[in-house]
Amino acid sequence: MEIDWRAPLVEFEGIALTLLGTAWDYQDHPEEFLEKLEALARRGIDVCNPPEVVRWNADKRYLEELEERRATTVPTLWRDDIDRAGVLAAMAQFETDRVVVKRQVGAGGLGQHSFTREALPDEGWSMGRPCLIQPFLQSVVEEGEYTFVFIDGSFSHGVLKRAGEGDYRIQSLYGGYECDYAPEPRDLAKARAVIASLPFDDLLYSRIDMARLPTGELAVMEAEAIEPYLYPEQGPGLGDKLARAIVARL
Repeated sequence: MEIDWRAPLVEFEGIALTLLGTAWDYQDHPEEFLEKLEALARRGIDVCNPPEVVRWNADKRYLEELEERRATTVPTLWRDDIDRAGVLAAMAQFETDRVVVKRQVGAGGLGQHSFTREALPDEGWSMGRPCLIQPFLQSVVEEGEYTFVFIDGSFSHGVLKRAGEGDYRIQSLYGGYECDYAPEPRDLAKARAVIASLPFDDLLYSRIDMARLPTGELAVMEAEAIEPYLYPEQGPGLGDKLARAIVARL
């Protein structure tokens, strides 16, 4: 049964467990979304993943905590806002000619920008919200972005996501596409290290998105634990694994 997260609480009566899915507008209404999840939890409903996980994961500053816990991350600057001058300053700090600017609270690549020295934002432009800035990783275009799906902390399957022609974003909205991927042991170990770095050990599901640094090692781009797409096409056993994990919680 599917229920809109904005539905009245009475519509959730008799439900033991809720699984978050396709709540694609939560990033624009984070507090309202969290308040609903917390209200469900107070009613004794098992929310997967729990509200405290969603609150932590909604703001990408969680990457700072992962770095402190020794996960390999992409070099990142955190700003309350950024303008043209700030973009140039970030390029100078990273010693690069291209950067990516993302919303701190965002999903699906929406509101994301990539700037080069030859294609800077217009004068007067600003992000208008808290953001993060990272050096552009050429490996995302040349090699792709790697996804590792975990169910109950155990690795389920991998996915290689590639950008479409003429773009760097790997989301299908921008022409990106997915391929089967069987990770090499050293790459899977990097993803497992990210899982071990999470400050929670009761996640029903999690998705670790990684890209290769110039050093050759994978770095975490995102640790998705709210309502990520889990790529069942590349993981034919996903349904059974998820069902068993849900039943174990009831």
